[in-house]
Amino acid sequence: MIDKRTAIVTGGARGIGNAIAQQLAKDGCAVVIFDIIQAESVKENLEAVKSYDVPFLYIQGNLANANDRQKLVETTIKEFGRIDILVNNAGVAPKERKDILEMTEESFDYVIGINLKGTLFLTQLVAKEMIKLVESGANVSPIIINISSISAYTSSTNRGEYCISKAGVSMLTKLFADRLSGYGIYVYEIRPGIILTDMTSAVKEKYDKLIAEGITLIKRWGYPQDIANAVSVLCSGKLSYSTGEIINVDGGFHLRRL
Repeated sequence: MIDKRTAIVTGGARGIGNAIAQQLAKDGCAVVIFDIIQAESVKENLEAVKSYDVPFLYIQGNLANANDRQKLVETTIKEFGRIDILVNNAGVAPKERKDILEMTEESFDYVIGINLKGTLFLTQLVAKEMIKLVESGANVSPIIINISSISAYTSSTNRGEYCISKAGVSMLTKLFADRLSGYGIYVYEIRPGIILTDMTSAVKEKYDKLIAEGITLIKRWGYPQDIANAVSVLCSGKLSYSTGEIINVDGGFHLRRL
């Protein structure tokens, strides 16, 4: 077993996930990125993580595939001997935005299969390894962080499957925080708001206007590093009397105003 805390970041090849992976490497963690993208297509992003000179693995796979999830966990344990941090960041939007009255089962299954089902069963696998690590007597404080969204509670009727998946991720946070608390394994949720990524690039003009009009209290886009900073704080151990907590990284969007 290596002497560095080991973090798995799903969807870590680009965007928010890559910013998180780089931050955890900067913080001194060994990093395992799990993503469906071919490594050659994101070589620059992976090199950025490696530049921190920490143990690093890139494992290609589909979060919706049970065999790929198993491979991720088994390979991480084989190479590093431990999993201290799991950041469930991987997620997809519908391939085509459709009104909920027109949403297809195919689209629902695609989004839920990755965002919710895949996240649930990967967390189950990793949690069992974390329990083994705790019960081995190692001096560890494992942490699971779910990256959900303001869509967990905000209606978008043209991407209902995404909203449903993120609401489900919020419940996963509660369930695993409850189940794992007795082992000293803490579970948190980060809810990003309007973040500048590939996923939001198609609607940039719309959100530029909404931000200018005050949809968020802090009048700017969020950036992947904003989420990475929140992950870093949660992994620091400085919130060791909190679990099941939700951290809003949304520029104040969640506040109701009159």
